Amino acid sequence: MNDFKEILDQYNWEEVQTKIYGASDQDVLRALNRANLTLNDFMALISPAATPYLEQMALKAQQITQRRFGKTIQLYAPLYLSNECQNICTYCGFSMDNKIRRKTLNNTELLLEAMALKSMGVNHVLLVSGEANKTVEINYFLNAIELLKPHFSQISIEVQPLEQEEYQLLQAAGVYAILVYQETYHREVYKKYHPKGKKSNFDYRLDTPDRIGRAGIHKIGLGVLLGLEDWRVDSFFTATHISYLQKQYWQTRYSISFPRLRPAEGSVAPNFHLSDKHLLQLICAYRLWNENLEISISTRENESFRDHIIPIGVTTMSAASKTNPGGYVVDPQALEQFEVSDERDMETIKNQIRKMGYDPVMKDWESNYSGLVR
Repeated sequence: MNDFKEILDQYNWEEVQTKIYGASDQDVLRALNRANLTLNDFMALISPAATPYLEQMALKAQQITQRRFGKTIQLYAPLYLSNECQNICTYCGFSMDNKIRRKTLNNTELLLEAMALKSMGVNHVLLVSGEANKTVEINYFLNAIELLKPHFSQISIEVQPLEQEEYQLLQAAGVYAILVYQETYHREVYKKYHPKGKKSNFDYRLDTPDRIGRAGIHKIGLGVLLGLEDWRVDSFFTATHISYLQKQYWQTRYSISFPRLRPAEGSVAPNFHLSDKHLLQLICAYRLWNENLEISISTRENESFRDHIIPIGVTTMSAASKTNPGGYVVDPQALEQFEVSDERDMETIKNQIRKMGYDPVMKDWESNYSGLVR
């Protein structure tokens, strides 16, 4: 059995890029008329040749999403645990070389933040932290989960890559999903943006979803930071990674997120621009390629885009997000990891979802049966 590194090494970035940009109208039409799409079809749908067919893609994406997921939007909120970090990442507000006030929530602060989220009706919380392996590590996460389990139906995490044994501990503690972003699949560009710290190890990060899958975590979330490299090529490799994981860990569910590079303290400007139109194209391409893939949009995106994307392919949205530790009540002025664009409160977003004929769901799918709990 090949691991994903061996699969990735079989590709040449420039050759993939040439193939994407060389896709024809016939390639796009072939993909649009197929029931079961291949990675080559996905490549055609993210190509410039697919742009004139965006309306057709969006209509088909809407039909597939409603058939598979119904007219529901799952809502969650992030809870930032810490902005301590031992990495230098040139695009991140938490980067170790930024001279900012560092904060890690203690037990009391953690519960205060949790109660603020509960007052909004949040039932699915995503725990997020910087990558500080010596202070915000597995024991800290296990303690946080134990404190929060009585208050939330589902707890997911987005933290530094861990060992398989640590993921097994998280699985036993009741973690529902783990999100890990490769940032970019371009090995040389990755080194440029991650010059120091454990995160600079490209291969270790690349192997992380395998460790999560072997640990039996219910759902794995993937994505790249859109703006570091050519979004089309990075997205092809993300889809390739998901395809590999689905074959290896077929009982696991998968989600895809689309974080666009946003302003942050000390961060670099995007190297590649991704327009709203192109992001819509990318979302539609993922939905047409994989009808079971959960698609998530965060508050990085502006409210107009988020409203318009609801009927097309999205299944999950964050809401009322604060991207700094203690941002809800404990320390609202602390430095954010990135700027939030959609600053509406939870009730406003829920009302907007209802206005569009959809049902806001405050909890993800039950793991023990296929219904929804509202």
